[in-house]
Amino acid sequence: MTTRIRPIEQLRATLRRIDGRGYKAYKDIQGVYQAPGFLLYIDHVQGDPFAAPSRIRAIVPHSVARFPEDLYATPIRRIALADYINRVFYNAARHVEQRRGSGKSGLIAIDRPGQEVLPRTAVIVGDEGIEARFFVGLPAAGRRILGGEAEQILLNDVPRIVRRAMLYASLNSRNLRRHVETVEDADVLRSRLAEYGLVAFVADGAILPRRSGVDPRPLKEGHVVPFQSPPELRVEIPLPNRGSITGMGIPRGITLIVGGGYHGKSTLLNALELGVYNHIPGDGREFVVTDPGAVKIRSEDGRRVEQVNISPFINNLPFGRDTTRFSTDDASGSTSQAANIMEALEVGATLFLVDEDTAATNFMIRDHRMQELVAKEKEPITPFVDKVGQLYEELGVSTILVMGGSGDYFDVAHRVIMMDEYRPYDVTSRAKAIAEKYRAERKPEGGDHFGEITHRIPLPHSLDPSKGKREVKITARGVKTILFGRHEIDLSAVEQLVDPSQLNAIGQALYYAREKYMDGRRTLREILDAVERDIREKGLDVIDVRPMGDYAYFRRFELAAALNRLRTLKVKVEG
Repeated sequence: MTTRIRPIEQLRATLRRIDGRGYKAYKDIQGVYQAPGFLLYIDHVQGDPFAAPSRIRAIVPHSVARFPEDLYATPIRRIALADYINRVFYNAARHVEQRRGSGKSGLIAIDRPGQEVLPRTAVIVGDEGIEARFFVGLPAAGRRILGGEAEQILLNDVPRIVRRAMLYASLNSRNLRRHVETVEDADVLRSRLAEYGLVAFVADGAILPRRSGVDPRPLKEGHVVPFQSPPELRVEIPLPNRGSITGMGIPRGITLIVGGGYHGKSTLLNALELGVYNHIPGDGREFVVTDPGAVKIRSEDGRRVEQVNISPFINNLPFGRDTTRFSTDDASGSTSQAANIMEALEVGATLFLVDEDTAATNFMIRDHRMQELVAKEKEPITPFVDKVGQLYEELGVSTILVMGGSGDYFDVAHRVIMMDEYRPYDVTSRAKAIAEKYRAERKPEGGDHFGEITHRIPLPHSLDPSKGKREVKITARGVKTILFGRHEIDLSAVEQLVDPSQLNAIGQALYYAREKYMDGRRTLREILDAVERDIREKGLDVIDVRPMGDYAYFRRFELAAALNRLRTLKVKVEG
């Protein structure tokens, strides 16, 4: 069915006609209008001034926007261009919007990007033009329509924002090109890691510290030390726009990051965690990139686990409890960390990032004195130190581990990087000499092989998104929680999530996966493969029938993490 496009003056006439009427009369303005230079879509009108704001779109054809074609010639350039427009639109809307009545009256808002450059549905650079999706709080006094105020927003303010953000002539062309080329270079750099035998790269000159735990912008005050790679690990990689770049390459295998407290160990690991994403110019971590299959692993007391095979790490539990299909509603530190590893392996992780500060101590190491006191047959846990080598040798999964408390890891590490006043040093030879001088008396407990990875089949009936009269009610709260129907999914320990819109998308993707691919036969990995393929081919819009503006890119690992933390999840085990 062809959508009827009405002249913008018809919108003006309708607003004047419904001025002063009850708020629900705003429904009359829904539709598509031809504004000067763009199409204005009013997709959804809120039912109340205190409800979620109305969903609006503006589409500017390329013939009007007039961006040079090379700025959107490839998928990654389109993402970068859309991100830049998104940021300008956000700032322009902030300068224009003003309170215009009760509730959300006067709001003009678009999804707010952070330090990362994520594919979003807020701005899409398509084949025909550029589309911005945003939110407007339609004005009211109490629950009476303020038609004149709505006219000011929709016919004056919105066109001003569109002209400011979506026309090439209005933008700083030098900053825009730098933005696009920086993102493209970082993406290429990440894609070349495997070619150089690396799992991560940290550019010389990078600024890794952040302003605070709640402010992810780069630290600029105080003693800020630009990153400088140690000669032994320095590599040079050519990039398409900036030429060659030098920095520290972290090879495949087992890498320890050691050093005293407050010398930058965790800061480096945090930068590597987020190196799976591209960053904006000026972030300081633009050229800190990590293997896309990197997963941060930590302990997570109290999480639910559903039929996960944790036997490579934990077995021989008291009373014969089965750990090949381990379930619990209240995991301990060690069982949760084991489950986190096995779940990540189940869906294809290729690199683990571990910080001893957020790990379960008894999961990481069991020294020789404890081995003497508590015999192995009485200790269900096989510590990570005895499995990390098998992970790499048998499965090709590398590990980068921050470790300040146990030199027993010197025996299994392929390289050791020491952070000293935020500067890295390759101390592998020294660490190996120390390990040789003070031979560990502990006995390896890992057995001959790593163990089995069991694939599970999610059962669709266990995912119920309904709440009250609503068949589907899915909402996100920040970057910590998804409300899936009546159930809360706690993602506070999933540290590679950076944006609330990722959680919006993950919640909807769970429902999409349930409806389309969960059939009681497909494994979780097969389901994730299918969802990833659909998003890659059709974009994030594929997960929702509505044109939503607040979805952002997520990885398969975070989607799996959300499913695994849904407390109603039921699975059957393959085979």
